[in-house]
Amino acid sequence: MTNFTPSEMMTVAAARALKNDDVCFVGIGAPSAACNLARLTHAPDITLIYESGTLGTAPNVLPLSIGDGELCKTALTTVSVPEMFRYWLQGGRITVGFLGGAQLDRFGNINTTVVGDYDNPKVRLPGGGGAPEIAISCGEIFITMKQSLRGFVEKLDFVTSLGHGKGGNDRAAHGVTTRGPTRLITDLAMWEPDPVTKEFTVTSLHPGVTRDQIRETVGWKAKFAEDVGETPAPEALELEVLRDLHARTKAAHEGK
Repeated sequence: MTNFTPSEMMTVAAARALKNDDVCFVGIGAPSAACNLARLTHAPDITLIYESGTLGTAPNVLPLSIGDGELCKTALTTVSVPEMFRYWLQGGRITVGFLGGAQLDRFGNINTTVVGDYDNPKVRLPGGGGAPEIAISCGEIFITMKQSLRGFVEKLDFVTSLGHGKGGNDRAAHGVTTRGPTRLITDLAMWEPDPVTKEFTVTSLHPGVTRDQIRETVGWKAKFAEDVGETPAPEALELEVLRDLHARTKAAHEGK
């Protein structure tokens, strides 16, 4: 079996969740790597949309931000941000939103605003950007994050983007009709919300990962599905394409 890192396993597993006919709103960082890996392998016709208004983007290197010129240069077209949000996002034309965050709770609510007290925070984070709208307007949401006690918390310091709220039918009670977070892909496992409680539940462990590792890296009592599988290891082609993408990105950003 080819050697791979936990980050590579997370990115490959996230890429596999995407389909060829998806229209995907892409976040910067891990979501961008996963979406472009999908585009370069099994989903060549996927439509990638970034918050800056670039439609049908096909970057050769991963963008540093939504304002990276690589996005506009490789897009089919670029529209204004108001058009992006009002017509495309709020118009229900985007099937999947890919998000990450600084903090996540068991119901898929995300914090990208502050760590600590809002008025006197320990850390001031980048903020919501378009994530709150993405979280409620896309057909469904995939979340990618590395597991840690700092990131996977019992209670968020601030709710930036709505997941399943307090669980159960709380999301719908707020008048939100989209599905919300349907997958959580981490460096250790695949999680899906319980059909009734909406609490994220481990459905698949990545190769070599134990249940104790899961328990030690989340701030709540982790739950496991009745039948927990093993995530298929990355294939050689997936790793080759992903590593080439990261190598091109590193060279471009270092000016080589």
